[in-house]
Amino acid sequence: MNVGVLVSGTGTNLQALLDAEARGELAPAQITIVISNNPVAPALVRATAAGKPALAIDHHGMSRQAFEDLLIAGLRDVELVVLAGFMRVLTPHFLARFAGRVINTHPSLLPAFPGMDAPGQAISAGVRESGVTVHVVDQTVDGGAILAQVSVPIVAGDTPASLHARIQAEEHRLLPRIVREIAAGQIVFGPTS
Repeated sequence: MNVGVLVSGTGTNLQALLDAEARGELAPAQITIVISNNPVAPALVRATAAGKPALAIDHHGMSRQAFEDLLIAGLRDVELVVLAGFMRVLTPHFLARFAGRVINTHPSLLPAFPGMDAPGQAISAGVRESGVTVHVVDQTVDGGAILAQVSVPIVAGDTPASLHARIQAEEHRLLPRIVREIAAGQIVFGPTS
């Protein structure tokens, strides 16, 4: 299964996928393209270092549809799209092209704490645990069918940064596993409404 990864920042989730692929732990999935909306994203350097095609499509100054048309063109041979720290909300225009074949990670146990700064939201709410969710992307922010979750306890003295670091450690294990299981047909999901 050809996988396209969309990134915006440092690319730690991308690196987890690349490392899993290098160890033979992503098959039958293979990363065939990495695209960033940020032309200076360190994730693009990670992709190039791993020998993957890397493309920057700067969204500034263009309509959402024009930007997404360029994304769609770049992902033309892709069967699964993985959002790995991609900081743009995708519209129905894009999602219709990859209906039910876009997944995302989020640093909370959805449906709790969608949106930005989920670790900070969890700490402010006083809950005892947070975690990571891998879900199918639909037209709602951090909505869509939940594919897998891993809990992470919140401990005394946690800051948003310390909690997020522990969540990321779980995220880096969970995301490659889910991509592999989707490619192997062990997780089956179709278009969402």
